[in-house]
Amino acid sequence: MSIKHYFSKDEDRRARFIFNLIAPYYHWIDKGTQKDYQKMAALLNEKFPLDGKSVLDMGCGTGAWLKALSFYPVEKAMGLDMSSEMLKQAKTQNPELDCLHQEGSITEFEDDSFDVVTATFVLHGMKADKRSVLLQEMKRIARDKVIIHDFYGKTQAVAVVLEWMERSDFRNFKKHFPEEMETVFSSSRVIPGVGGKALYVGNVT
Repeated sequence: MSIKHYFSKDEDRRARFIFNLIAPYYHWIDKGTQKDYQKMAALLNEKFPLDGKSVLDMGCGTGAWLKALSFYPVEKAMGLDMSSEMLKQAKTQNPELDCLHQEGSITEFEDDSFDVVTATFVLHGMKADKRSVLLQEMKRIARDKVIIHDFYGKTQAVAVVLEWMERSDFRNFKKHFPEEMETVFSSSRVIPGVGGKALYVGNVT
C-alpha cells in the first residue's frame, strides 16, 4: 500500500495503511500496555462476569485486549481487524486466539450473534458520525452488552503524539462519547479505570 494512503481523506484507508505499517513493531506497545489491559479486563469481569460468555473484539489488532479477556472462562472469543498485517501479528503472538480477517465491516454477522461485543482503542480514531454507525452495528449483533475500552481523563504525552500522527478524533471522543452512548443504548455508564482508560458500557436490553 502506497504512502499516499496516509494523506487520504478516507479514514478507513488511512487507518489501514498506518496499522499495516506499524504492525511489525506493535508488540513493543503491547508490552507497555499488557498490565493495564489485564487490570481493565479484571475490572470488566468484576462488574460483568465473563464466565460462559461469547465475545467479539472489533479492531483486535495484535490481540492484546482479547488475550486479557481470555484469562476468564469465556465460551468463545473472536477478534476482527481491518489490518491484515495486525492479524498476522495476532496469529504469531497469540496463536490460541480465534482471529478472522474481515475488511472493516461487521454487517455479515447476524443479529444477537455474541453476548458481548467490545472494542479497545478503536472508536476514538473515528469521527462522531462513523462512531454512531459502528455503535449501532455493535448493538445489533450483541445480545447483552457493548463495551468500549478507550481513552478517559488525562492522556499520556506519547499517546497524544501518536494520535496526532493518526489524525484521530480522541479529544472530541473524550468530551462527547458518554453522550454519544446515551443516544444509542437504553442505558449506559462509564467505569473509570487505570492509566487514562475507561470502560464505556452500553446495555442492549
